Amino acid sequence: MSEPGGMTPQLRDLMPYRRRLADVMRQPATSVDADAPLVAAAQMMTAENIGALLVRRHDQVVGILTERDLTRALAQHGAASASLSADAVMTAQIVSLPADSLLFRAIGRMRRLNLRYLPVTDGRGAYIGMVSARALLRQRAAEAQSVADAIEAATTAEELGAARASLPALCRMLLEEKLEPVEIAAVISGIYSDITARAAALVEQHMAPAPAPWCLLMLGSGGRGESLLVPDQDNAIIHAGSSEDDGWYARAGTELSDLLNAAGIPYCKGGVMAMNTAWRGAQGQWRARVTEWVRRHSAEALLNVDIFFDLQPIHGERRLGENLRREALAAARASPLFLRLLAEQAAQIHPAIGLFGRLREKAGLIDLKLGGLLPLVSAARCMALKLGLTETGTQARLRAAAARGLIETADLEGLLQAHDLILRLLLRQQFNAIAAGTAPGSSLPLDQLPRQDRARLKAALRHLELLPDMVQNVLTAPATA
Repeated sequence: MSEPGGMTPQLRDLMPYRRRLADVMRQPATSVDADAPLVAAAQMMTAENIGALLVRRHDQVVGILTERDLTRALAQHGAASASLSADAVMTAQIVSLPADSLLFRAIGRMRRLNLRYLPVTDGRGAYIGMVSARALLRQRAAEAQSVADAIEAATTAEELGAARASLPALCRMLLEEKLEPVEIAAVISGIYSDITARAAALVEQHMAPAPAPWCLLMLGSGGRGESLLVPDQDNAIIHAGSSEDDGWYARAGTELSDLLNAAGIPYCKGGVMAMNTAWRGAQGQWRARVTEWVRRHSAEALLNVDIFFDLQPIHGERRLGENLRREALAAARASPLFLRLLAEQAAQIHPAIGLFGRLREKAGLIDLKLGGLLPLVSAARCMALKLGLTETGTQARLRAAAARGLIETADLEGLLQAHDLILRLLLRQQFNAIAAGTAPGSSLPLDQLPRQDRARLKAALRHLELLPDMVQNVLTAPATA
């Protein structure tokens, strides 16, 4: 099975959301006396093949000493560091987690704080073990592969659908564990990508060999790594053959869509699927198609931009998709008129907040996709096209623009917080709808929104009102910005 492109997580990465620190920690946690010389501490680490020690004084843990601390002391004090005591160079502020914590919490915390070692505690707060970043990586690379194998071994729509059906429960767990909404969406996207790639492989297996190398592309929210619990099929095919080879790819696209639909990922209502002629073609056909979109400046062309420019290769000859993305980005960036029209269209998508800060609703519902996500996603995409960014994720695009000095730090934080809040509210709404046996959507009942969340949502949507000015700032910035 081919790897999805970009930063979208793979299904095999879900093991950290199922296992706990107690399963992988090294125990007991080795300790050293606070007044022990560093040379003795280093010898203990070498003898036990470990990279961190708890530091104790009178049976009380007062810090943690890591190989990084030893290296820092050597750099600062040279040979004299050998006579320093452990408590002189230890890290006094200990970051730890309980043994029943899921692995993803440890991975996220260690990544965020740049930690290599994490002490583990029992229910009373006593230190009972230690986990290293290396051990967590080994866990993901070895045991987590069994989850990927379940998808890769699937041979029927029912088996693929089992992974799709697990998403609501997984979403609930991740929400309860307070994982960042954008990361939850990335996990969901990763599952959709893996299912789609596996479905493509199954289609290939019972067909004659392809006339030429080909690549399956994931478009839209799936390409951005921002899918929620309401999936559809936004995909396309590019191949290295000619237009005369279309019959094979037409059949492959049709069988792919049928298999995905049977697995619980329904047909795209807008027809953005490789089963339709407009969404498959040879390299030259795609170049001509993109050129027409960029030059024609029509409403239909702009709609295609919304779907197409978030593409990620997920199966087959990835270089075909990557080359197409580079060429498409270059074509869009080279057309100031196209970018201006795209910005004007984005500016017409208004946040769901009206005069006097009132939330805009219809029949008691507020559409957080149309009035929340869409303005933000469209603005970030427009900025990315102008800057020639390869990032497809909304937050990654915004951060890249800010790194070039085109978005103020305060504005960036406001946009990121708005994106997080809207994603979280949508994920909760969709999970609750599924749990209640109703169809999930993008509209949120206002009477079910707690007062605190309503206040936060108003602040977030007001911040989105600044997007048109931010986009114009990026579009008019010097080319070297």
